[in-house]
This record gives sequence, structure tokens and C-alpha cells, in this order.
Amino acid sequence: MKRINAPRRTASLSAQLVDSLRSHIEAGGWPVGTRIPSEQSLIEELGVGRSTLREAIGALVHLGLLEPRAGDGTYVRSSSELQSVMVRRASSVERDKVLELRTVLEEYASGAAALRRDEAQLRQLRELLADAEAAAAGADPSAATNVDALFHRAVVRASGNDLLVEVYDYLGTALTSSLGGLTWETAHAEDHARLHRRLVDAIEAQSADEARDAAAAIVRLTRDHETE
Repeated sequence: MKRINAPRRTASLSAQLVDSLRSHIEAGGWPVGTRIPSEQSLIEELGVGRSTLREAIGALVHLGLLEPRAGDGTYVRSSSELQSVMVRRASSVERDKVLELRTVLEEYASGAAALRRDEAQLRQLRELLADAEAAAAGADPSAATNVDALFHRAVVRASGNDLLVEVYDYLGTALTSSLGGLTWETAHAEDHARLHRRLVDAIEAQSADEARDAAAAIVRLTRDHETE
């Protein structure tokens, strides 16, 4: 049977502009948290009409990449649509569900990291572990949260699973956003540091079972701390 030829379609100028601006954001041309150029500046730079630009900006706002702030311009909210969706989704459910998701991802990644890590990745984990312990001893909880997030991302990267790394990078902001801000008492902080050292030791020893156990124990400690 002869196939029906599909009609040729040419993307509208606004659709092309959405793709161009989205690629610019994903490439870091406009970093997350920064204000994008003014409407008039973009019209002059891109050579498009005001209505076309506004349609494209509106589409990116709808996708969660941009955020208009009354009287202050438009800011980059996220570098990817999936990340934006996950941040909103994670903030709309109980923390316990977010912790369950974190357990699944990090437990598998930690076991894989123990089997696949290289020496450079192991050195990076040791350095981040030291940074995390120094940050935990400081007075700024957000600094400790940020270093901890970098540490766990490094573990996932050491898994050698590119798809897992990509998914975790998208989810990382959602997890940090939902779980950040915990203040650790001395006893919990010591347990937190001990379990992280145990995780790195297991990865160094290439013990997948021990690495998975340590990763799961870290998440359990966080959950137990929250419920006290």
C-alpha cells in the first residue's frame, strides 16, 4: 500500500526562537538565577518583533525555564525542563517519598561506583569528604548542604552509568531543594560524617555491598533526624 506523504511543515519564527533561547540556557549562556537582557535589548540583538519575542519568552516561562518578577525583569529559573518539573514535583510530596527516591538512586549508584571508580574519582571523593566535614563544622548550614550535594553527585558520576548521571543531575536540584536546610546536632553530625567516611572506604575497597549499605544508612539517618 502506498504511503501518504506527510505535509511539509516549517516551524514558526517564535518556535525557532524558543529552541534557540532554550539551547542558550541549557549551554549556560544565561546561568540559573540571573536576569536575562531587557526586552528591547533582545529585540535588537535577535532581529525579531516584540510579539514574537514575548510569545517565545512566555513559552519558556510555561516550561519552567524562566520566571518573570514584577518590576524586576525575567530571571532564569532552571536550565532544563525536566529539572524544573522535578523541583516542582519534589516540593509537592512528603519528604519521606523524596528520601525513598534518593535511597533507590544513591544505593545503586554507590554499589556501581565501588566496582567502577578510578583513582581520580576516588581522590575527588576524599577531597569532597574533607570539604564536607569542614563545612559541617562551620556556622552556615547551606554551605554544608551544598558540599554534601556535590559529594553525592560525585559518587553517582563514579558509577560510570551516563544515563544515571544525567537523571541524577536533573534530580539533584530537586533533592537538594527538598532536603536542604537541616541543622544537625553534634551526635547526628558525627554519625553523618562517619557514614560518609564508611561509604568512601567501601568505594575504595571496591565493596559494592558495603557501599550500598552505607548509602542506605545515610538516608535513614536523615529520615530519623527529621522525625525527632
